[in-house]
Amino acid sequence: MALDSNERPNRPIAKFESMLKTDDVYFFDAEDFEDIVHHYLNNGKIALGKKAIKIGLEQHPHSVPLKLLEVEVLVFENELDKAGQLLDRLQELDQNNEEIYIQRANIYSKRDNHEAAAELLRHALTLSEDDLDIHSLLGMEYLFMDKYDQAKTHFITCVAQDPYDYASLYNVVYCFEFLEDYNGAILYLNDYLENNPYCEVAWHQLGKLYANKSMLKEALSAFDFAIISDDTFVGAYLEKGRVLERMGLYGRAIECYEASVELEDPTSYAFLRIGKCHEALGNMELAKYYYYQTVHEDPLLEKGWLAITDFHIKVRDFDKAKKYINKALNIDDKNAFYWIKNALIHTHLEMYHDAEASYRQAVELGNYEMDTWLAWAKTLLLLEEAEAASLVLKQGLEYHPESPELRFYLIGCYHRCNDMDALREQLEIGLKSHKNGMELLKRDFPKLYESSWVRQLVKEKK
Repeated sequence: MALDSNERPNRPIAKFESMLKTDDVYFFDAEDFEDIVHHYLNNGKIALGKKAIKIGLEQHPHSVPLKLLEVEVLVFENELDKAGQLLDRLQELDQNNEEIYIQRANIYSKRDNHEAAAELLRHALTLSEDDLDIHSLLGMEYLFMDKYDQAKTHFITCVAQDPYDYASLYNVVYCFEFLEDYNGAILYLNDYLENNPYCEVAWHQLGKLYANKSMLKEALSAFDFAIISDDTFVGAYLEKGRVLERMGLYGRAIECYEASVELEDPTSYAFLRIGKCHEALGNMELAKYYYYQTVHEDPLLEKGWLAITDFHIKVRDFDKAKKYINKALNIDDKNAFYWIKNALIHTHLEMYHDAEASYRQAVELGNYEMDTWLAWAKTLLLLEEAEAASLVLKQGLEYHPESPELRFYLIGCYHRCNDMDALREQLEIGLKSHKNGMELLKRDFPKLYESSWVRQLVKEKK
């Protein structure tokens, strides 16, 4: 039996949900159905939204807004052909409905045709009186096309119309940053804050920009204003702590990190930074405590395990350092830096085969730094593999041809291999290129440096 809506609660959503639990059928205005559908879609309850659309169209079969909501759901579910067909029928009924063009744009966007999507949205702008959402969509389409200037223009329009549209505000700053126009971003945010002085989001973003430009006093002031605007803004406390660390004010930085821990559930990041600050202050036991708190809070945070590793390296407990670098490697074994750290630890433990394998892994992962080639070669020489060390150094010189360290260590390796022709060739090159190269030879291979024939060659080249 159909009941008049006056016999039921006035709130459409409550009334609709009550109807679903009974066999009764309630009548709603088409506008009520629109509100119900929007409520469910905005809360991610797609199945209930679809049900509301179905019942709504049964009661109001000619409602264009409800049919457009049906299109929106079809697009969301990637039923793009069905959505397009329904839009074709709707456009025959209403040529000037901007929502039709918006939904067509969404279809093109889903098909990665962002130029076509933007063109449709620009047409929708000519039809709409409330164009905030269209500018936001246009901004996103230009982001997809890497057209950051155009995207920025539309997001700025969004913020101008709604200063509390923080998603667009973030996107404005993102566009400035991508364009590497940091000064432009700072000017924009300062202008915005003239009219919105208590916007913690803008102060926070401004502080990060100042920090990136190493304008630390200005960054600190910006984060202070963010906290004044919202004293529960955890992100501002964390960023302020980072700036104070950079300024060497470790005690005040700890206070900021501790404030963030008190405001919400403790984070591994905050514990890690507190540990780093205590270490900088020489409070080694407290540092160790917070490093262990870091990995207790997030056992998968390899930076926490790395901090514990570095702590044990500092106190020269290399057995424990080995244990903890393995924890980091178990989480991320594609990080070349961790393999270099692993090699360093194994070298101190005189486990040279493991150290050599770690340097090899670091290079395979793309670490071609001069120090890595040199350390790898030195490890091979400790293993009395002079020929292998020579090959490593030659490869390193391909990446660092001007490196005196690699060239003169290679000279020493050739001496160990008794390859005198190659030694002489490299020594002649080294003497031409590096005035101070002989000091490196004296440091690493003193016997070779003292040999009469090397001294004679040096004399000849002067």
